[in-house]
Amino acid sequence: MKKLFLLLLLPIFALTACDDDDDEISEAEQLKIDIAKIEQYLEETNLTAQSTESGLHYIILEEGTGDTPTNEAIVDVNYTGMLLDSTIFDSQRNSFILENLVEGWQEGLPLIKKGGHIKLFIPSTLGYGDVAISGIPKNSVLLFDIELINVIF
Repeated sequence: MKKLFLLLLLPIFALTACDDDDDEISEAEQLKIDIAKIEQYLEETNLTAQSTESGLHYIILEEGTGDTPTNEAIVDVNYTGMLLDSTIFDSQRNSFILENLVEGWQEGLPLIKKGGHIKLFIPSTLGYGDVAISGIPKNSVLLFDIELINVIF
């Protein structure tokens, strides 16, 4: 009986294994798509940004003169988060532990110091990835305009 049961389940496993989900692409492919979107946005808006090896693009508007945040630091920030189509999904002043934020913030915020101001263009691979968050579709490039008010260690 066990053998018959296993034989009946085998086609189900085989069909599941052969399920070809065309919507799934690799993280490396998604990063290429995101970088192309960021570069197109920068070109269309006549902005010049620096970039990191991870694909993060940024514009330092004010370097700041105080402490540089570490991942363990609490950062007091005034920020606006938007999609590349200018849809604002968040705008507030708040304090966060940097290591609890998306990778794009963890990499980008230490590029400035207390009192600094930066624009981050975050590929989805450093943001929310293929997960849709309230107001943010999956695989979205994120644009953040961030003022670093204070750094608390």
